[in-house]
Amino acid sequence: MAKALLGYVGGSDPRLLAEMRRLQQRVQDLESELGRIQAENDALTAAASHESLLESIDAHQAEPALT
Repeated sequence: MAKALLGYVGGSDPRLLAEMRRLQQRVQDLESELGRIQAENDALTAAASHESLLESIDAHQAEPALT
């Protein structure tokens, strides 16, 4: 039954194996690109949050420091 599900017909087809390797490599490439993009997005989100926090502070209205 498993042989029928995998398309086994008397031996492994080299074209099928090559295509499977190519697709596996493509999936790995896409996963690594996704990880890189997520990390870049996290860094940009943190930077935007930090800038938003700095913009919310009004230096002209700040109270003087106690001495």
